[in-house]
Amino acid sequence: MRNVTVSSRGKFGLILTAACLCLLAGWAVGAESTENPKDSWPSFRNGLQQQGVAGTKFPDKLQLLWAHKVDDPVTATAAIVKGKVYVGTLGGNVLCFNLKDGRLLWKYRSIESNDPEEFAPGFNAAATVAGDSVYIGDEDGVFHAINRETGELRWKVETQGEIVGGAAVVGPHVLVGSHDGSLYCFKTADGERVWEIHTEQPVNCSVAVVENFTFSTGCDGILRVIDINTGEENQALQLRIGSYVIASPAIMGEMLYVGNHDAQFMAINWKQNKIEWTYKAERRHFPYHSSAAVTDELVVVGNGDKRLHCLDRKTGEERWMFTTKGAVDGSPVIAGDRVFFGSADGKFYGVTLADGKRVFRHIDGRSFTASPAVAEGRLVIGSESGKIYCFGGK
Repeated sequence: MRNVTVSSRGKFGLILTAACLCLLAGWAVGAESTENPKDSWPSFRNGLQQQGVAGTKFPDKLQLLWAHKVDDPVTATAAIVKGKVYVGTLGGNVLCFNLKDGRLLWKYRSIESNDPEEFAPGFNAAATVAGDSVYIGDEDGVFHAINRETGELRWKVETQGEIVGGAAVVGPHVLVGSHDGSLYCFKTADGERVWEIHTEQPVNCSVAVVENFTFSTGCDGILRVIDINTGEENQALQLRIGSYVIASPAIMGEMLYVGNHDAQFMAINWKQNKIEWTYKAERRHFPYHSSAAVTDELVVVGNGDKRLHCLDRKTGEERWMFTTKGAVDGSPVIAGDRVFFGSADGKFYGVTLADGKRVFRHIDGRSFTASPAVAEGRLVIGSESGKIYCFGGK
């Protein structure tokens, strides 16, 4: 692996780390951090706490503004910052578009060769934009830092497994997990490795950050706490939460929200280290691959049972369900009084947040695995047909 120099700089406080779901903290959040600006979408779930809520004024009626066809499926979630869209494709390209008209501004390839016949590792991971860079990992385990203005490579480092989760930038560091079972911290300046924490199973999720603590659930179904100063696990704070977790967590205050592979969706008090409530649908029990969107009152999450579930955030009681004809593995986004999400039935939906009534639908014909990005009054999402769509008001 490249850039393996270890630095002892920084005090990180408590860190919880494991295989499938990661939350990190311990640095003061600075100007270069993956924060939640009011009218942008810089990372997978729009900010360090991954709440999946847009901070933009959104038109009442959506129309298709532009669509761009690429040669390969798009399963990665886009980032939107300052009038530009950044998104990876399974064909091995990271693309930058003008948000207003869909004009392609630059294209970055995961390998240096321009030979179209040479395999280029694809991008399943969401792009993260912070400072002057776009950070994104590929299916060969290479983590790329790309100049966001020019599309030129700044630096890259190799891990030993696929990277499917989005990164988090906190101060001068960028954090990302790999299927090689490690969670990495690199310097944003040059990719030098600051530290690496090895787990027993793949790290699948996008990294989230809250206060001075990091929480994680492993593929062994145990919530673990590790003191980063000593490298010792606090056995008294272990919490068993059932099956392994694929989705990324959403955080609000003391609460962490995530579903597991045993069809259980949980609200975990991360300060008291206990499960406050567990939701399991009455029938059709399927794993949660979708990450939740969270407001003060509600939690909205998709499931492999072909439904979007809306739950009371305090009690876990079901408020409403919306049924599609395919798995809802992508993650919903809340924009004002509506929720937007895609399904494996080849359709992209908008429903009312209050009662789940359908108010929008776009038919593509192929699965929507990616999640929407919403900023500057527009919504961008890619499909497995290879189309990248931009919706908004005219």
